[in-house]
Amino acid sequence: MPEVSVKKGEPIDRALKRLKTKLESEGILDEIRRLRSFETPLQKTRRKARAAAKKGRVKFRVNLNSTPAEGSEDTPAPKKA
Repeated sequence: MPEVSVKKGEPIDRALKRLKTKLESEGILDEIRRLRSFETPLQKTRRKARAAAKKGRVKFRVNLNSTPAEGSEDTPAPKKA
């Protein structure tokens, strides 16, 4: 369970905002919204497909940004002058 410590003299509103941000980043709020009502099997399938697609996009973006290791076959040999 996420915790937020309130410092002396800090407004409660600011602490609540930090708590909400932490809950949102961990996905707890999405899970609460999902469990609030019944989810049909079709909705469950679509939700899982969207999650898998999002995960694939993130994975593709990370692989695209990373550089291949030195000496691998994918990297061209350095040009000699």
